[in-house]
Amino acid sequence: MGYAYRGLRVAQRDIRKTLIRVGMIAAVLIVIAFILRNIAVGWAPPRDQYPVQGISVDENVGKIVWHVAGATGVDFTYITATNGPETRDANFAENVKGAREAGIRYGAMHEYTLCRLATDQATNFVTTVPRGDNMLPPAIRLAFDNGCGDRPGRALVLSELNTFLNQIEGHSGKPAIIAVSQEFEELYNISSGINRTFWLEGNFFPPDYATKPWVMWRASDIRRVSGIDGPVKWNVVRP
Repeated sequence: MGYAYRGLRVAQRDIRKTLIRVGMIAAVLIVIAFILRNIAVGWAPPRDQYPVQGISVDENVGKIVWHVAGATGVDFTYITATNGPETRDANFAENVKGAREAGIRYGAMHEYTLCRLATDQATNFVTTVPRGDNMLPPAIRLAFDNGCGDRPGRALVLSELNTFLNQIEGHSGKPAIIAVSQEFEELYNISSGINRTFWLEGNFFPPDYATKPWVMWRASDIRRVSGIDGPVKWNVVRP
């Protein structure tokens, strides 16, 4: 019994040591993860390479204190105005007003859907976004969404996009910029079919999935900015 008892005590001691070591390793990993997260949410491409940097926002980021955001290095912003043929961003007008008063250059963005006619979507955009010579060129974002499963042929997609672009450019008086996701570009090769400026996406690493060089790059979709509660999309302009 004595040998068994001593063996049990040794085993219990070894278990305690193992648990302590595991706990210490877990604590170190948590600290490392916390440090890496803070680095990631604060990261932006270097200003000496990309002097002009800004954000894209929608109603999901909540209320924005624009003069605070501007003081922390936001040079410009693209503000979601419309989505599809019917949805208007609830904070669009307020965000435009705030950006303008803070002296931040701003433009309007439309979230395009393959499930509805281009003409109806263009009508939604031009009746929501006022004309303004001081506004940046309009932007259209092309990405697949869970609410639309349609995948029409490339010829039809390009035709509809050209219809949409012609109508919003006629309204704004400026050529639009096309923000296209990698998945959308891989399926439809938009950059070879439409002669416009392209805005590509890729967290932390410059993207190269289009046939044309990008003019804008969404470098992070988790950036934290003073004056905004939630994460925002951080964008840079190619010099």
